[in-house]
Amino acid sequence: MSTRDFPGLSRRGFLAASAASAAALGAPALAQTENSTEFESDPSQTIRRNVSSFRTLDWQPYFDNLSNGAILVDIQSRALHYWSQDQSVYKLYPTSVPLTEDLTRLGRTEVVRKVEGPDWRPTPSMLERNPEWPPYIPPGPDNPMGTHALYLSWTYYRIHGTHDTRKIGRRSSNGCIGLYNEHIAELFGLARVGTQVLLI
Repeated sequence: MSTRDFPGLSRRGFLAASAASAAALGAPALAQTENSTEFESDPSQTIRRNVSSFRTLDWQPYFDNLSNGAILVDIQSRALHYWSQDQSVYKLYPTSVPLTEDLTRLGRTEVVRKVEGPDWRPTPSMLERNPEWPPYIPPGPDNPMGTHALYLSWTYYRIHGTHDTRKIGRRSSNGCIGLYNEHIAELFGLARVGTQVLLI
């Protein structure tokens, strides 16, 4: 391409315009904030964090054994790791995590119940913060628990799906750990009542 292709534009003008365009394309974009749960001012930094977050981990620093399998949820990296009891299966899923530290519970628990097609009742504290919410939502596309739920031994805490895929990878929950519906369906098939769970 030459300046002959653009009558009235000198070579120097063409190079200056090209440099300005390249600089504009290289500038960091601002993430959309409407209908979003958090503001990300530099997507390139977010991408780097996500890449490092999704590294495979060994179960041994976190669990003494893999009896009944094990689930590790890393709140910082927004990732869930699953290991089967016989170590033949390892899965890594992106998650949504609690909005704030005061909604986050860390430590050891276990799966105490598995429900396909869960219904949902907001906790008393959720209803206090959001009085406009309905007291009950049956299973279905409007249910914030998605298609499957793993109930934990901690009251009100679940690992569950979500129909709102924008929430995955973000601080967006009221305490639970959210997965894409296809991922929770897979994890639901792998985990069992008694599977160890550690949130860090």
